[in-house]
Amino acid sequence: MRFHYAETMTPIVNYIPLAQAAEANGYTGFTISDSLIYPQASSTEYSYTEDGGREFLENKPFIESFILATAIGAVTKTLEMSTNVVKLPVRPPLYSAKLAASIAALTNNRFNFGVGLSVWPEDYQVMGVDYAKRGKRFDECIAIVKGLCTGQYFEFHGEFYDLPSVKINPVPSKPLPILIGGHSDAALQRAAKHDGWMYAGGRPGELAEHLEKLKGFREAAGTTSKPFRIFATDMGALGSDSVKRHEDLGITDMVVVFRSVYAVEEDRQPLADKIDDLKRFADEVIAKTV
Repeated sequence: MRFHYAETMTPIVNYIPLAQAAEANGYTGFTISDSLIYPQASSTEYSYTEDGGREFLENKPFIESFILATAIGAVTKTLEMSTNVVKLPVRPPLYSAKLAASIAALTNNRFNFGVGLSVWPEDYQVMGVDYAKRGKRFDECIAIVKGLCTGQYFEFHGEFYDLPSVKINPVPSKPLPILIGGHSDAALQRAAKHDGWMYAGGRPGELAEHLEKLKGFREAAGTTSKPFRIFATDMGALGSDSVKRHEDLGITDMVVVFRSVYAVEEDRQPLADKIDDLKRFADEVIAKTV
């Protein structure tokens, strides 16, 4: 089991010392959330809150994911950075490929590109992207990112994007891991074709149901023999029992969160207390697991 520390919507001065503390205490990685804008009004329900509300996002700081990954990579040596998840189809795929490849190359292959759909139609609107057929657009974006990150000349002719033969430089020395976020069947089918799946939490028993579907989709895609990482976020009772349950389910990477990130109030927990939390978990769980 690998452990990744998660902190988000916290004062921006916290990120660098928290990443350094996570590395010093044996965490494999740091997960990075993504958000573009705050629509003043939206009728869209959010999938991961009980009431579907988005009030918890209001006035919360979100550093651009690629920039935060670069900053953390520059002040650490072994820590992985995993976006959880970049809203890929609202961004130009060639530019996303350039950013992701540059970070991975700069950090010696420590960048995992977690990607997903945005649930907010407003994200698509303000970025000038059609909300319709977003799933197909997403697939084309992934294909372009993967093709360009090989470092070879690559061309693409799809429904939404048309690229002549081009290449980018630098690129990572290993294939860029593409991890898919989302809980729908379409997301699980998409994940089965790539390098991993990211689970953001849900009701009891839901994870096992998703994993059973994912297993079937991987069998259908013929990818069961390929390396595959499964990230699962746990905001519940963190401890050895929780780790054992996740291991038994086949989770490879556990994302640990020490507070409710869906709280409406701003995060006022002192930095020292946050570091104490991650150290305590490292001493009581990670040191006895790895």
